[in-house]
Amino acid sequence: MNVRYLLFSLALLGFFVCTTVIGAEKPVFTLWQLPAQSHSQMNSYVLLTDNGKVCVMDGGTAEDASYLRGFLAAIGNEVEAWFITHPHSDHIGALNEILKAPSDLKIHAIYHSELSPSFVGRYEKESEALTKQFYENLRKFDGKVVNMTEPGLLIQMGNTFFKILGVKNEEITTNPYNNQSVVIKVWDTKKSVLFLADLGIESGDKLWNGPYRADLTCDYLQMAHHGQNGVSKDFYRNIRFRACLWPTPRWLHDNDAGKGYNTHNWETIEIRNLMDEIGIKEHYWQFEGLHKIH
Repeated sequence: MNVRYLLFSLALLGFFVCTTVIGAEKPVFTLWQLPAQSHSQMNSYVLLTDNGKVCVMDGGTAEDASYLRGFLAAIGNEVEAWFITHPHSDHIGALNEILKAPSDLKIHAIYHSELSPSFVGRYEKESEALTKQFYENLRKFDGKVVNMTEPGLLIQMGNTFFKILGVKNEEITTNPYNNQSVVIKVWDTKKSVLFLADLGIESGDKLWNGPYRADLTCDYLQMAHHGQNGVSKDFYRNIRFRACLWPTPRWLHDNDAGKGYNTHNWETIEIRNLMDEIGIKEHYWQFEGLHKIH
């Protein structure tokens, strides 16, 4: 055989082998942690699945709506699934504004766990008016609205999976609204993310002692209640994860209400120290700006 032809054949074979190996790797989802557009704490994540579907987790305050609109417009102006964890203003504010005037943004489905009027009226008077307005806007929404009353829902988009591990817990009246937070696990062939929203100690303990304990293992963990006064320290110690997503403004990071570093009674410093204690070294802070994870 001609040596030149043999070398060419071997090179071509190598190309196909490499192409096959590279092509065999399944695509993965991309996650963005969005920065706040006001001084307020807020929770906003956008996810692009491996098959090109856009999903939103919460979205932030009303002041964050314009930035979020622009971000979504830049990646196609179409949302396959919008997940709302609970109706606090720093979680529903942006979507509430968008529902009033959706413009060119197309939203196919909104997932939430609706609270009863009696619960809202009794335990969250400060948020009652906004919650009622949000639910009214949901009823006018022309897409699909999924009211999740039980955990366990599994949604697949390409190779990206969403599993609802927790929904509202109206039997829990301590830290009432935060403890109603929907908990969502997202994963693909490469990585996983656990979104705890504003989950408190009581709902965190219920989750840990419930049927989805094995699902709590993840790569990226969204820190509960912006990194302070969320789930218990034992919850963080018990589950396995390697990186923290902090939807946390600088003042909360520093426990500073205006008098300097660690001068307030928020628990962020304690939780940061706990992360050091258990060996977590990878952190994504909201106040640093837009973070992209893929």
